[in-house]
Amino acid sequence: MIGVSEAIAARYHPASAPDFVPARHLKELQLARLQAVVQRAWEHVPLFRNRMDERGMAPGDVRALEDIARLPFTVKTDLRDTYPFGLFASPMSEIVRLHVSSGTTGKPIVVAYTKADVDVWTSVMLRTLASCGVTHGDIVQNAYGYGLFTGGLGAHYGAEALGATVIPISGGNTDRQLMIMRDFKVTVFCSTPSYFTHLADRAEQLGFRMRDLSLRVGVFGAEPWSESMRRHMESDTGIQAFDIYGLSEITGPGVGSECPWRTGLHVFEDHFYPEIVDPLTQEPVAEGVEGELVLTTLSKMAMPMIRYRTRDITAFVPGECPCGRTLRRIRRVGRRSDDMMIIRGINVFPSQVESALLDVEGTMPHYQIILTREKGLDQMEVQVEVTPEIFGDTVGALEEMNQKLVYAIERTVGLRVAVRLVMPHTIARSEGKAKRVIDRRNVEE
Repeated sequence: MIGVSEAIAARYHPASAPDFVPARHLKELQLARLQAVVQRAWEHVPLFRNRMDERGMAPGDVRALEDIARLPFTVKTDLRDTYPFGLFASPMSEIVRLHVSSGTTGKPIVVAYTKADVDVWTSVMLRTLASCGVTHGDIVQNAYGYGLFTGGLGAHYGAEALGATVIPISGGNTDRQLMIMRDFKVTVFCSTPSYFTHLADRAEQLGFRMRDLSLRVGVFGAEPWSESMRRHMESDTGIQAFDIYGLSEITGPGVGSECPWRTGLHVFEDHFYPEIVDPLTQEPVAEGVEGELVLTTLSKMAMPMIRYRTRDITAFVPGECPCGRTLRRIRRVGRRSDDMMIIRGINVFPSQVESALLDVEGTMPHYQIILTREKGLDQMEVQVEVTPEIFGDTVGALEEMNQKLVYAIERTVGLRVAVRLVMPHTIARSEGKAKRVIDRRNVEE
């Protein structure tokens, strides 16, 4: 499968510049890869073959890219229902890597890679880091988790392939992170955005500021974060913060990335075909209209994913990017359909709350949403840290700050909720993905 596709790719662009291939040639490559991956899944994955049979379809029915809309979806429960190896299209003798999700309920999700899959993953992570301005001369401190989580090894291989110096520190041990960042003159830091803000706070506690270090680029992913969070990180630390996108079910990090213009995330669609559909009707939406991102792996050998519903809400960005890349862009993913909270009939997303909070001067990027139920009515309290100057001010100033935040949230989400100001370093920090919502509604019923 890969050989045919790569031969087509080689005719049209140098291997070092796949982000800039002409759109017409990219579509030819995508179709060849789509046809091959559908054939592979049909031959080796019983779940996919059965769903194709239910639709009266065979691989030969995919004659144009538009035919992808006729193929069946794959959802996360399919991975759990076929645990552990039921979606593999390669024999175990060809599998060189297994990763497992850290799901908190039910069976975990297992993903597999052949040697060719690892090579593709390495190449898209190289392209990811390059689009964020990382070069072979950089020193990259990689604080994504190593082990079963896909983040650490994905970023590691990409940075090494780029020729950068990699420090495989993984997550945790915050004081050591800062010592190495300072002593090794680290120029690029990779982690979740919430962990980076924790590091910046801890640096100030230790008597120095990140903006006085050599750090210039932050490569952040694995959790939604707002433009307000970006502004806070950049003004506080002096870095340029880039958003990257990926998910274990597809490959891990490396599905899409911002470029220096930061006008959306370019999807590496020579390997991952993107669609955006209405979450309810499952029909495609127009360009620029928000919907659920659906991804198809075009070159995955071990575990091809056909029309995987990510639950991530985004939209295609119209027009061409000034950077010259011909790959389509999606808006930054600020929320997931399964992150949505319904509070007294209003749809609320944590990213909306974050954006509202950080637009008010004096707040810090550490907050938590507490959901409770009183007399059958949902209640929402937002706990947010404020700067020492604000917390040390008069009672009147604190009350004024509280009202500003109540108003900011109400203006953003259309719901009046309780806000509680807390002292700096009160809210628990995470060394990985931040836990923003604590739902006590079922516990208290």
